[in-house]
Amino acid sequence: MWSCKGCKETVSKTEESLEAMQRALLLDAKKRNNRDIVKLKMEKTFALRRHEVVRDGPMVEDFMARWSALFEVSEINSEFKRITTKPLQSKFLSQLDLHSGTLMKLFQKRGGQLGGRLETIISQMANCDDVDAGRESIIKGLCISMGEDPKDLVREYVDTDEGAIKDTTVGIYVLKDASTDEPEDIGIVLEGVKVLTNLDNVALAFVMLFRLMYALNISYPADLRYTFEVVQSIIMELDCGKLSNNATALKNRLLQLNGSETAACKKPQTIESVLFFSVMFRVRTGA
Repeated sequence: MWSCKGCKETVSKTEESLEAMQRALLLDAKKRNNRDIVKLKMEKTFALRRHEVVRDGPMVEDFMARWSALFEVSEINSEFKRITTKPLQSKFLSQLDLHSGTLMKLFQKRGGQLGGRLETIISQMANCDDVDAGRESIIKGLCISMGEDPKDLVREYVDTDEGAIKDTTVGIYVLKDASTDEPEDIGIVLEGVKVLTNLDNVALAFVMLFRLMYALNISYPADLRYTFEVVQSIIMELDCGKLSNNATALKNRLLQLNGSETAACKKPQTIESVLFFSVMFRVRTGA
């Protein structure tokens, strides 16, 4: 069997060099005003990181200890682009906004038990004057529409039961002040470990959760798998193989609604649709 001693030595030296860079990164990540150096080294060590994830399937806590620089919003966005060549945060939010009007119409058409649960989402959206809160409602509505429970995705706690967060395997936590009911912290938990904290809103937390599961090769939780499948294949337009029957059904409904819109583009919009898009315009433009 052919072998190349020189090639093996070169590979060995390269691995040693990357390992040394990984150790240096642990120190660099703790320094202030060091973003450019950290970003450069994260770029150079990407192959090593992916190899570890695919080969070893490390526990989140262990991986976080080795690659602490990854667990920061800007670096999570960069890592996703390294893997998929697509920008994460801007892509997701713009696509979610693009689909929001059609999803709202889909929610309004649902009947039965799911339709009843979606009425709360529709009511929230009609009275919503905040873009981020609107996006959160759409995400939760998507969960319900897929027959899943948004409480499995976003769990709320008061500061007196913060310890219960550790019991969460995968999800977003919202920690509220017991006296004011206002969020004190929004973050992400993986395998019982807080991996991101102090995020601005639930929509951003969802984006980061999706990205981290993608980067760490973590399977979608069984009780939310259809929601994440739709986000991956329809919202983010990433290939995930053959769609499940649930995701295919949703995709077909969205296509049908979009087709109806195109055929009747001169017909007046529903009051709910006008309210939704007028709110989005006012918030974005400051009008």
